[in-house]
Amino acid sequence: MPEPTLLRPALTGSFSSPAGGNPTGAMVEAAYAHHGVLARFVNCDVPPERLPDAVRGAVAMGWTGFNLSLPNKQVVIALLDGLAPSAALIGAVNCVQITDRGLIGNNTDGQGFVQALRERRDPRGARVVLFGAGGAARAIAVELALAGVATLTIVNRSIERAEEIARIVRENSETVATAVSWTGSFALPADTDVVVNGTSIGLAPDTEARVDLVADTILPGMIVCDVIPNPPDTVLLREARARGAETLDGRSMLVNQAAINLGLWMGLDPDRAVMRIALDAAIGDWRHPTS
Repeated sequence: MPEPTLLRPALTGSFSSPAGGNPTGAMVEAAYAHHGVLARFVNCDVPPERLPDAVRGAVAMGWTGFNLSLPNKQVVIALLDGLAPSAALIGAVNCVQITDRGLIGNNTDGQGFVQALRERRDPRGARVVLFGAGGAARAIAVELALAGVATLTIVNRSIERAEEIARIVRENSETVATAVSWTGSFALPADTDVVVNGTSIGLAPDTEARVDLVADTILPGMIVCDVIPNPPDTVLLREARARGAETLDGRSMLVNQAAINLGLWMGLDPDRAVMRIALDAAIGDWRHPTS
């Protein structure tokens, strides 16, 4: 990338629609400021039909890279020159590097989750139950498989969508992946190591919604994770802690995802504590009454 000067900061940003409420810029700009990196992050409202123009504009203006959020994560693929291996398996891109080799698409959603999980335990050999089969769940499933989890049970209302992800995992890793229809309250197997809510259940404003699982099958020694960033302390996580399980909130995934993006764009390993403070300030910190 061109060297930034006092008159020309490096440019990064995000293309999504609607773009309001995206907290990534707050985290990234906090990291730039903390590390003294002369760069800016611009949050742009770009609907899919205007994405080709936006991408051409970013290249023309010498951007270093950009993020994609809904609804552009799949649309962008046709505009790229190459895909990272996991992005090809996931079929969606959330981070693009603008390089001498062209536009390279990555998916750092699942990588952000796995990096956050590694702060608690090595995923290799773990037995994982994953709820959901949407975009976030798919990215997490692929990255967990590439990280070497032993088994992955994908629980979803639509068994067809769960089976599609399970098939991709089986064909591209040694992980034993199984799809299960989510038709009632799901009982976690007693040997489960990691539980992941990859759905939007519990997302604000419906903050008291709970993942439909049998509560007393959450056991001490399990790590229960939620991808929901707002509120960070969901019903699932509170219930898991009450039963002696360790918990991991969705904001940890967001921070690590953004940090990985900065590594791809700038070669920067940013201070994640600084980014977490900026994220909490941008989204707000929900408080729940104790009972």
